[in-house]
Amino acid sequence: MTVIVQGLQRVLLTLLMLVAGHSYAMPVAELEPIGLRQFLEQRVPEADRAEPREDNRAILELYAGERLLGYAYQSLDFVQTPAYSGKPLNAVVVLDPAANIVAVRVIEHHEPILLVGIPEQRLHDFTDQYIGLKADQRVTVGGSSSTTRIAVDGVSGATVTVMVVNEVIMRTAHKVGVALGLVAGEGAQRPPIAEIDTALMAPESWATLTGDGSIRRLLLEREQVNEAFKGTSADHRNRARRGQDQGPVIDLYAAYLNAPTIGRNLLGDSQYDWLMSELQPGEHAIAVMANGDYSFKGSGYVRGGIFDRLQIRQFGDTFNFRDLDYYRLSDVYADDMPRFSEMAMFIVRQQYLFDPGTEWALELTVKRQTGPLDSEFRVFPLSYQLPEKYFNRPEPVLTEEDLLADQPLWVQVWYQRQFQIAVLAVGIGVLMFILFFQDWLVQRPRLMRNIRHGFLVYTLFFIGWYALGQLSIVNVLTFVHSVIAGFSWDTFLIDPMLFVLWTAVAAIVLMWGRAVYCGWLCPFGALQELVNEVARWLKVPQYNVPFAVHERLWAIKYLILLGLFGVSLESMATAEQLAEVEPFKTAITLHFDRSWPFVTYAVLLVVVNLFTRKLYCRYLCPLGAALALPTRFRIFDWLKRRHECGKPCRRCEKECEVQAIHPDGTINYMECHYCLDCQMTYFDDHKCPPLISKRRGRRGQNAPGRPEHEIPAVQLD
Repeated sequence: MTVIVQGLQRVLLTLLMLVAGHSYAMPVAELEPIGLRQFLEQRVPEADRAEPREDNRAILELYAGERLLGYAYQSLDFVQTPAYSGKPLNAVVVLDPAANIVAVRVIEHHEPILLVGIPEQRLHDFTDQYIGLKADQRVTVGGSSSTTRIAVDGVSGATVTVMVVNEVIMRTAHKVGVALGLVAGEGAQRPPIAEIDTALMAPESWATLTGDGSIRRLLLEREQVNEAFKGTSADHRNRARRGQDQGPVIDLYAAYLNAPTIGRNLLGDSQYDWLMSELQPGEHAIAVMANGDYSFKGSGYVRGGIFDRLQIRQFGDTFNFRDLDYYRLSDVYADDMPRFSEMAMFIVRQQYLFDPGTEWALELTVKRQTGPLDSEFRVFPLSYQLPEKYFNRPEPVLTEEDLLADQPLWVQVWYQRQFQIAVLAVGIGVLMFILFFQDWLVQRPRLMRNIRHGFLVYTLFFIGWYALGQLSIVNVLTFVHSVIAGFSWDTFLIDPMLFVLWTAVAAIVLMWGRAVYCGWLCPFGALQELVNEVARWLKVPQYNVPFAVHERLWAIKYLILLGLFGVSLESMATAEQLAEVEPFKTAITLHFDRSWPFVTYAVLLVVVNLFTRKLYCRYLCPLGAALALPTRFRIFDWLKRRHECGKPCRRCEKECEVQAIHPDGTINYMECHYCLDCQMTYFDDHKCPPLISKRRGRRGQNAPGRPEHEIPAVQLD
């Protein structure tokens, strides 16, 4: 009775273990999240169930019946690289059993340029370029492919975003490939390909060559092969035959022929010289010789096909031989070499980047028929390591790309955009020169206006349309939320243009206030001002609203800023969509290449500037409002005023094209754009009424005999 109870306990325990081992397997149709499920149903429709791996439950094994199709995972389970929005994106990647990417799709992101801007399909087209790439390949966005890396095409207007997508896809694919044992780990990089010492030649016998490992052997006994097929249908068919469990199935030898000591001793000088003349640079020859009942060439080989019983494996990659890779081997010359029933030479072609100095394996596939069309097979490897005396290993030559690949993503981005950074730095340096020497420049009005117009062209075309360096209120909201939720430099370093610009703007706001950015460094502001300059040159009438109305319209942009900030506390994604009140993305980042409602809005704001200066900047811009708030704490007030300004003189007030000068003569720095027009008037004794009075007064005093009442009066207002 006790024995029966113990037996039942064992059976029950076994059943529980089996159930526990499969309790997490589920149909693909029940997977969560929905994005993962829909993508797998679309791209891997033959998969009927997904089973988390026991050693890493973030990796799903995909099955069609009992056949393993590959592995699927979500990138967020492995890396959380922040993208342009400051938040990580989530991608689904599917690897096949050989660690090749067979499907990939970004299923969640918060990128403003893709939420409302660039069509989502362009992101999917970008990720489709990764299909077919191996998990351990080095991939860069843009540029050209080489022997060490693959280049994929980027997405115009979303450069930083797709670079993050590239980082996420390839980093996670490599991590998962390593976890599955399909690719080498981080530190296992391929060494430089070994160079064969062609000067080394010594006469050697067969015994010596086999003894030092120059020739390697694979002896498969029938009992060993039967054991490999144990439990299969091929095993049952084989056991039905008696007396077949003894003796070798195949006795196989392999040798690397490019090394002169091996090749010349086996082939003889004439045959070796002919073989080497047939090989192209980067190609290698291998001799295979065997005795036994099993043929390594096989009877099913046909011309134009492949030798399906032999393959080479190195660095995790495998490749077969085709008919053009095969040469007959009939004459051999090594002393005391045994006779073989089957001999051949096979060529390893250039494209496989075969390294003769690194261990490789010749894998022999043994097949057993189980039916008219069905068979079972097992693979038996012959490991081969060429003795070190035959080759030299050159020192690795690391390119800039090799060194850069090990750096964080933001370092790679900065490296790729160093030209843009340098030109931006020069531009900021020129602006600093203008600001520090403004008193000297404004006394030369024509030079000053030419410099300003040239700088506005630089801001629009280089900073804006070329380098996509348009700042946005989204950047401000992202910064505030990062401070609240946990600040990370990587979030802001990912786009070097924006980082350099924001660094410069922070210093400028501290010293001069909002005015300098809005008047000199904002690409959309430059577009508006240049359009207005053209309109004035064409004599288009100009209009301004009364000052009493104007100063009340100021409040609109502050209300917009407050509203966006409040919405962002609840949903940053919604705030990013509402931030489309800024036309920057349409007019600058996407070059007006967008759906008609956005283009209409942006064009309307530009057209308004034909009749008045920078209406959007004055009344609607939330970014300008955000920069205006700290303006009260600026260090410098370098815009000069006279005690006559406002009372009685109002010349500068009338000339200020953004109406930043109050009727009492004071300058509102929170609304000023630092165009320096008022300063050119301030130093011009032909425009500034107080200076005109002084000049005429001096001229009158120097004219002898002229009565004081004949000096003309000056109209100050």
